[in-house]
Amino acid sequence: MIAALPEWSVRPLETTDREVWSALYRGYRRFYEMPDDDAVLETTWEWVTTGAHGLSCIVAVDPAGKVAGLAHLRVFADPSEARLGLFLDDLFVDPAFRGNGVGRLLLQRTAQIAADRGANVVRWITASEDNAVARALYDSMGTATPWTTYDMEPAATEPAAVQPAAVG
Repeated sequence: MIAALPEWSVRPLETTDREVWSALYRGYRRFYEMPDDDAVLETTWEWVTTGAHGLSCIVAVDPAGKVAGLAHLRVFADPSEARLGLFLDDLFVDPAFRGNGVGRLLLQRTAQIAADRGANVVRWITASEDNAVARALYDSMGTATPWTTYDMEPAATEPAAVQPAAVG
């Protein structure tokens, strides 16, 4: 149990965090039933430590220095508002530290980073089913939107020419 969350800190990921980051990110991927893939971890590690694609990572650290959670963030353009937003790609807390405010601490720091960068919104998506605990936190921190998210596979070949509709 976390005794006093104010003693915790949230800081940028450091290269010395690689082992614990890897364990946390593997846990995140397991939760979402993604395969354990070293190549994905290697690429994502490179992105979050170099800032590639605008990706960064913050971590929650307990008073003893143990990293207990992570959040991957990236800036995105919001054309409808002509401003920037901050996208929370991944949020994961070590199961041993859940229910004690670590996720909330990461979300609060994310909101502060967004404000510091002049972003107009922090946005994220989450699984609708089997994620009730996280969704309770999200509902207390943000507003669920009426939007539905879609994924589309990239085209494997050149798209066919569009044919005019037959008039009949």
